Amino acid sequence: MSHPLIPQILQIAEEAASPLGLEVVDAVLYTNKNPVVLRVDIRNPDQNTGLDDCEKMSRALEPSLDEANLIPHAYVLEISSPGADRQIQGDREFIAFKGFMVNVVANQPHDGKQSWIGHLVSRSETHITISIKGRIVNIPRDVVERVELAKAEETTVA
Repeated sequence: MSHPLIPQILQIAEEAASPLGLEVVDAVLYTNKNPVVLRVDIRNPDQNTGLDDCEKMSRALEPSLDEANLIPHAYVLEISSPGADRQIQGDREFIAFKGFMVNVVANQPHDGKQSWIGHLVSRSETHITISIKGRIVNIPRDVVERVELAKAEETTVA
């Protein structure tokens, strides 16, 4: 369950990210921490997201968040790029990571397999669609346990 401020935070973050050539993947507000932590995940669509991207985003986003005054108390802003072992969950993430190598893991065998590695094509109400060496594979969502970004060593085929 996402925090009610997240849509407004995402809008401000996207306005800050766009001129930097960055994309906002997700934002999470950890209200159980003291001070509260706001984590914004970004990605650079043109290259691997680096520390300098995170720093630029932090400098661009901080004044906008302060001006909007959405979070009335002290908070810590964390800018990060999704890690390689990161699960892809919300609609925004499935859109942001389209074309990326993913590992789809099923909770039961489907067509004789329980995991697939391929390029993410889409997610519909009923299926996760990936491309494995140019071949489209549809995996029913009701058997999918998780979808995660594939680690570099998984993406190279011997």
